[in-house]
Amino acid sequence: MKLGLAISAVCIAALAQPARDPVAVGRKALDLLLAEKYDELGAMVAPTAKQTLTPQFLRERAGSEVRSFGRPGKVGEPALAKEGRNILVGIPVQFERVEVNVQFTLNESAQLAGLFFRPMWRRPAYSHPERFRERELTVGEDAWKLGGTLLIPVGKGPFRGVVLVHGPGPNDRDETIYSNKLFADLAEGLASRGIAVLRYDKRTKTYGDRMSEIDYTVQQETVEDAVRATALLRRQPEIDARRIFVLGHSLGGYLAPRIAAQDGRLAGLIFLAANARPVEIMALEQAEYTAGLNPSPDVQKRLAGLRAEVARVRALQPGKANPPVLMGLPLAYLLDLKGYDAPAAAQHLKVPMLFLQGSRDFQVTVKDFDLWKSAMVGRGDAAFRAYPTLNHLFIAGEGKGSPAEYRVPGNVSPEPVGAIADWVLSQQ
Repeated sequence: MKLGLAISAVCIAALAQPARDPVAVGRKALDLLLAEKYDELGAMVAPTAKQTLTPQFLRERAGSEVRSFGRPGKVGEPALAKEGRNILVGIPVQFERVEVNVQFTLNESAQLAGLFFRPMWRRPAYSHPERFRERELTVGEDAWKLGGTLLIPVGKGPFRGVVLVHGPGPNDRDETIYSNKLFADLAEGLASRGIAVLRYDKRTKTYGDRMSEIDYTVQQETVEDAVRATALLRRQPEIDARRIFVLGHSLGGYLAPRIAAQDGRLAGLIFLAANARPVEIMALEQAEYTAGLNPSPDVQKRLAGLRAEVARVRALQPGKANPPVLMGLPLAYLLDLKGYDAPAAAQHLKVPMLFLQGSRDFQVTVKDFDLWKSAMVGRGDAAFRAYPTLNHLFIAGEGKGSPAEYRVPGNVSPEPVGAIADWVLSQQ
């Protein structure tokens, strides 16, 4: 994203790249910060931030906070996210006393516009590491192979297995959004309940540059790797090959019927905040919602531009003179999804399904949940669970949902984790 279908760390469009490599800029800024070279760090600051990110501020405030963490140790891999026109570069650093995600905000010219220290992910209370063990796997054997992590319950198998399929955007295997890790929470929660879970890095995360050079579709972006992951999980000796389930979050749920049809052997599907409507409609609806939270002229201008792009997407016709890219997506991607009706596709599947929805979700709303319900009328093997306080990440909150709450560290609520585990274990 790309936080969801159109706004940040889970958005559908690929991250817009500034003229300079944001990862290299972020790493240089971190090196200067840790070396206490505040004048050189100040030279990287954007003109619009010169009054706040002064060398004195960097030395006395930021430097003082960094020193309070203790001596720096291991530096992790940088992660990118989009926030409006800015790029966020988050770099995890293990200090002597605490692990911190050092986050740099870069403007369109890759100049430093903000500096924040974010707490890192914390294991949820329902995770019991003593109840599972971890194995690194590789999904695929070709030029698109992906790193993955399998959690296997301790004890005598064979165990039922779940494959986690990402939402839109270049997600890692944990589906990391700021300091929140939806898939890490789910994996450890389910593995603690006796269910094996495989999660893997998304192709657009591992091969972002290569993917940007081809006219890919959801087949290359999502479906193919999900099918390969289920096949890989079946081959593991501890797994009951007849009881493999796919859990799709957001876009992953939207495409779950395609994944099931191509796999042909799944024991069931789990839809987590899955959109039932086309991606361009979801993108526009989310943009309109967030614009209402910040109704500035600049936001309204960008919204008008998105409306025009969505109209062009809706008017696309195969074989006609169409623009090569719309909404940051290749033409092939959009044409491939044109006419795709996910609820109708799900109706043709003869596998049990579980649908979960947070009522505070502004990215994929209860409207989509109701569409799935309508499509499944009369299906005794379809179950639905709604949670009034949960958002798109299934983290509890209050009031109207907003992108800002994704910055607050949290964990997936125990209720949906328990519901998924109970449902998977109950399937014959």
